[in-house]
Amino acid sequence: MSYPPDPNNPYNQPQQPQQPQQPGYGYPQQAPPAAGYGYPQQPPQQPGYGVPQQQAYGYAPAPGTLQANNGYINIAQLGTVKLATMGQRFLARLIDGLAVGAIIALVMALGLAGTLGIVKDADDCSKYTYPSSAYSNCLQDQTDAASGVFATMMIMIAVLAVFNLLYEWLLVSFAGATLGKMAMGLRVVKESTGQNPGLGGGFIRFIIPIVGAFLCYIGALLVYLSPFFDNSGKLQGWHDRAAGTLVIKK
Repeated sequence: MSYPPDPNNPYNQPQQPQQPQQPGYGYPQQAPPAAGYGYPQQPPQQPGYGVPQQQAYGYAPAPGTLQANNGYINIAQLGTVKLATMGQRFLARLIDGLAVGAIIALVMALGLAGTLGIVKDADDCSKYTYPSSAYSNCLQDQTDAASGVFATMMIMIAVLAVFNLLYEWLLVSFAGATLGKMAMGLRVVKESTGQNPGLGGGFIRFIIPIVGAFLCYIGALLVYLSPFFDNSGKLQGWHDRAAGTLVIKK
């Protein structure tokens, strides 16, 4: 039986069975889309690029952060600085005591000289016959002399008090250091800003030991020793905590 000729096989040649087409034979393969064509590539993250700062190399700790309790602390606008040791602070206080003591001794010597002059000028009233007017005048002179001695002592105390106030308060407020701290290379700064304490902070830091001195000076001694009791590692005394200050090594 004959069949109409196949237009695709006009000679009726036997056809080979068609094999399933394998990828890559006769048809181009479509490669998967490479990264970077149509999609933005993200570069590998390196330390300091696109990672949180706390993980980046060279990241500075936040202000007020101690570094491994090694005596260094990070302060705003100052960076990493070294805290003053208690030995350095003691020597600075000792130098201040010697400087202030020398000035107090000078003032007391002047006051004593004035007092001795007043006493020397006083007359002995026993040589006058009571109740003569001369005796009365002598007693009045003695009273005036005693008043002069008392006034001289009060003036001397007032001068010393004002000097002590201005010495500690103003020097720390505006210079950040007394003469003793300057000699030891120390400085008092605000923990939050790294600047000098200012009048308010300097006064708070000065007045707390003074108030403690009214308890037979035991309170002032405890204030000066209080940095030993600071568990934060910042060596802040009670007066430093109240004023928000730190003592650092320049």
